[in-house]
Amino acid sequence: MEINLGKLPFGLDFHPSSNLVAAGLISGDLHLYRYGPDTQPQRLFAAHGHEESCRSVKFVDSGRVLLTASADCSILAVDVDTGAVIARLEDAHEAAINRLVTLTETTVSSGDDEGCIKVWDTRQRTCCNSFNAHEEYISDMTFVSSSMQLLGTSGDGTLSVCNLRRNKVQSRSEFSEDELLSIVTMKNGRKVVCGTQTGALLLYSWGHFKDCSDRFLGHPMSVDTLLKVDEDTLISGSEDGVIRLVGILPNRIIHPIAEHSEYPIEGLGFSFDRKFLGSISHDQMLKLWDMHELLESQKDASNHDNEEMDVDGLRGRPANVGQASNTAAADDFFADL
Repeated sequence: MEINLGKLPFGLDFHPSSNLVAAGLISGDLHLYRYGPDTQPQRLFAAHGHEESCRSVKFVDSGRVLLTASADCSILAVDVDTGAVIARLEDAHEAAINRLVTLTETTVSSGDDEGCIKVWDTRQRTCCNSFNAHEEYISDMTFVSSSMQLLGTSGDGTLSVCNLRRNKVQSRSEFSEDELLSIVTMKNGRKVVCGTQTGALLLYSWGHFKDCSDRFLGHPMSVDTLLKVDEDTLISGSEDGVIRLVGILPNRIIHPIAEHSEYPIEGLGFSFDRKFLGSISHDQMLKLWDMHELLESQKDASNHDNEEMDVDGLRGRPANVGQASNTAAADDFFADL
């Protein structure tokens, strides 16, 4: 399924329990769509939330509220049912806000263009933690709930670890020659994987964040977004427009699974039931890919006995309306998640 957003999208998020997907646009608009296997996506509302670009969007409060963050330094709360504005935090940051990450049911984190990370209580609408973690823009963040630590990556080439219990920056890596653009935790928390401007994946061992323990060179251009599949596998979105399935330790690009016709991938996400992979790109499209079909194409590719793979020949297709999705390979895959 394909949705023409009409403007460049910066943010993407799926509802935690329903077939709803939201996108934030460069125009400051917020779009909400309902999707399904038997119908074309339907736009439920389009709200003009910000005067500058809407860079990030997240469902909170069990999916009843949408939060958006903008280059105008504000955070907006919108009712999912009506599209009405519930609250607005003007000047939530002193610089343009680049990222939002959900931490718990009632807390979110935001990161701005000057390296500041804040944690917000969504009930009280107040800031409970603030970290001057970086010297350049916050590119991505991920939360480790077991240790109450928030990891962030930045254009300054460093990885930070913020301890929410102690309200301090617990650790920060040495400067990399690369901008760090994306981050996920893997291997049951033992490894942290960061995507970079040059296309390398940097692997850090947990507790040893000063320098990376491994570099995986496999992407020809920058790795702008990462999405964890399981403890051994992730999906990468690259500047070359290709979405790839990637294995970690052993490090290998398993298979290119989809693409946006050479337009950079801006964001990736799973639907709540993991039946769909969502992607947004500079082609102004939001695409919903049938995960069963993508994994079946991976299975077919693996039968080529490690022959050189051609991206065009292995191209994934957006999910077809009404298409059946019952392959044994996909059932086995989801059973393992």
